[in-house]
Amino acid sequence: MSATDFDHVDDVPRSVRLRAHEAVSVVVSDDHNYERGVDAARAVAHGVHAEYGAEGLTEMAVALSLKLAEAIERIAADQGLTATDLTDVWFAA
Repeated sequence: MSATDFDHVDDVPRSVRLRAHEAVSVVVSDDHNYERGVDAARAVAHGVHAEYGAEGLTEMAVALSLKLAEAIERIAADQGLTATDLTDVWFAA
């Protein structure tokens, strides 16, 4: 797989992609500590659910997954790893 395999994020409605961007932005923002970032991301998810229902929340999860997969592909390539191996390291339970 390559990063271009995840270009389907464009199929996700723009409004949902913007909310996914908002959810990530509040977590990585310098203005938030970890707990506030997590709370803000939850608030975004609740907002998506309230506005678009379960379907919208599902679409936001798909958009986030596609963008994360794209990022993992790029990072893995830079580090000489497979995306699967890097995913296993990042998400090992």
